[in-house]
Amino acid sequence: MVSHRFIEVILAILLPPLGVFLRYECKDKFWICLLLTLLGYLPGIIYALYVLVG
Repeated sequence: MVSHRFIEVILAILLPPLGVFLRYECKDKFWICLLLTLLGYLPGIIYALYVLVG
């Protein structure tokens, strides 16, 4: 069975705000991730992985 964390990490790579949204919904971390993704895709991925794994 695939764990939830694995799915979140895959989504964080494909669509960073979606991966963060699944765990934190509309809290500050989601909005920061969305802003970073809009400013640049790579910063959004890095932040999403940092939030989800760390």
